[in-house]
Amino acid sequence: MMRFLPILKETPKRNHLKKPTIHSLTMTRLFFGKYTEEPEPKEFIDYLDSLKNYEKLGVPKDAGTDSDDGLDLGRMRRLMDRLGNPQSKFKAVHVAGTKGKGSTAAFLSNILRAEGYSVGCYTSPHIMSIRERISLGQSGNPVSTKTLNKLFHMIQPKLDEAIQLENGSLTHFEVLTATAFTLMAEEKVDIAVIEAGLGGARDATNILCSSELAASVITTIGEEHLAALGGSLESIAVAKSGIIKNSRPVVLGGPFLPHLERILHDKASVMCSPVVSASDSGIRTTIKGLSILDGRPCQLSDIIIQVERDFPLFIELLDVKLQMLGRHQLHNASTAACVALSLRDQGWRISDGSIRTGLENTCLLGRSQFLSTKEAEGGISLQSSTLLLIAIVNALSAHTKDSAKALVDTVQMVFPDARVALVVAMASDKDHLAFAREFLSGLQLEAVFLTEADIAGAKSRTTSALLLRDCWIQASEELSIDTIHDGMEKNKELLEENRIILATEKSPEVSMRAANEILRRRAGGAAPKFCLQRFLARMGTWHKKMGHRNLNIQSSWWVPVPATPTSSRLHNFRGPPWNTTNFKGGNV
Repeated sequence: MMRFLPILKETPKRNHLKKPTIHSLTMTRLFFGKYTEEPEPKEFIDYLDSLKNYEKLGVPKDAGTDSDDGLDLGRMRRLMDRLGNPQSKFKAVHVAGTKGKGSTAAFLSNILRAEGYSVGCYTSPHIMSIRERISLGQSGNPVSTKTLNKLFHMIQPKLDEAIQLENGSLTHFEVLTATAFTLMAEEKVDIAVIEAGLGGARDATNILCSSELAASVITTIGEEHLAALGGSLESIAVAKSGIIKNSRPVVLGGPFLPHLERILHDKASVMCSPVVSASDSGIRTTIKGLSILDGRPCQLSDIIIQVERDFPLFIELLDVKLQMLGRHQLHNASTAACVALSLRDQGWRISDGSIRTGLENTCLLGRSQFLSTKEAEGGISLQSSTLLLIAIVNALSAHTKDSAKALVDTVQMVFPDARVALVVAMASDKDHLAFAREFLSGLQLEAVFLTEADIAGAKSRTTSALLLRDCWIQASEELSIDTIHDGMEKNKELLEENRIILATEKSPEVSMRAANEILRRRAGGAAPKFCLQRFLARMGTWHKKMGHRNLNIQSSWWVPVPATPTSSRLHNFRGPPWNTTNFKGGNV
């Protein structure tokens, strides 16, 4: 069972009129099982690091398109052939999408595990260890260093031959993907859930043929990796539709713009693939309230699926206790349920109870994980006085407009009147201005620290803190929001209310300490809660240095979500999505 969500020291009083005080909502990258620290597979990592790594370098223009400029999927097929085509030894669900694919893969993997299947799961990127990208069997734990080393030593001669024959053109991701598929074949998994890395058509994972594919899933289409995927939403849709295979069912997450959905349906029609949409009018999802159950914070949700289209789907799940918070995660859960039902329609044994259990057991490291400083410990509540420090220090976090909005909406739901400080570092290929607008217009910000962080271990894709600051200044001026920024503030002005501090600092750790101090000052010394959005490897080190600790929640109770949001001083406050029936929002 998943046990990432920490726990509170003190038992809260039962009071259905008060929301619980949640100490910190962390939202980082994922893995599915219990993390155990082991020595890293250094020899394997060094081998991968000797290859071209587009996560560090950035993906070339049009590399993800099905064109002459696209990545050469032929060399991946030749590599797999040299390894004995391990991908042919198991069935797979292939998941692509701009946002939501990792969460959907996690939900689906746990549904299948709950039914008793041995499941392989391959996702990217990772937080602390490359082992997190691969999980095997029924535990959901990251692959062990011992298992990975043993497999690497077994296949290294064949990898060496392939790299030489391809004149060194095989990439970090291609070799890692081949290793993951070989591990799954060696483990004899019943089924694998495979997350595409970039686009779909020319992604290294797209070597699965129709006979090996149980289903394809496309979660969302958004403006991410635009240059690498052809420069438009239409070209992105075409690239992602490349995972649709002949006569294999397709589950669409969505919602999509009508013309983009048409591109996906047209491809499915050409491939004679039945389609079901998780945004269908016959699918209703509702957040009913916030709950603490068996030490796990969760949202009580209903998922009702009644679809009669290419193939019939039906399930009614009431009071599902999702540890993954936010309406976007509820939609990801319903998408995964649709995939599970499509597998059941093909003859896979998957009960309604396993779907419920899998959804409820899913918790992604750092996304619904509650931390606190010692001084912030106490009863659980969602009081209006909450101070929240959110750190978004990763190219792969809430970096698009839609995913930024999803994070804002989730914070509004859990902490309706929280006073917030942000620490932000971003990659150079993101829409920094749109990102800034979402946070400035949606949250009660006290300070924003613009900083810099390595991306996949390199600085080549990092946006400078000064450039980020300029974008935030422009966004604040457009929204008529008063700010204090570098070069104009004095120490005493840091305590002024209703003015947002915009500051630059190259060190994320120093930025977090400074943001923490500003929140304390403005609140008369009160300790803030912490939300770390997709920190990478140094996340654990940073939050430990700042004195965070796990909490221990002891009770089983829930509070209804109010029908309307509480007031906010922000003039552009949109209000949280309390009811998500027929969800039309974005994914994170």
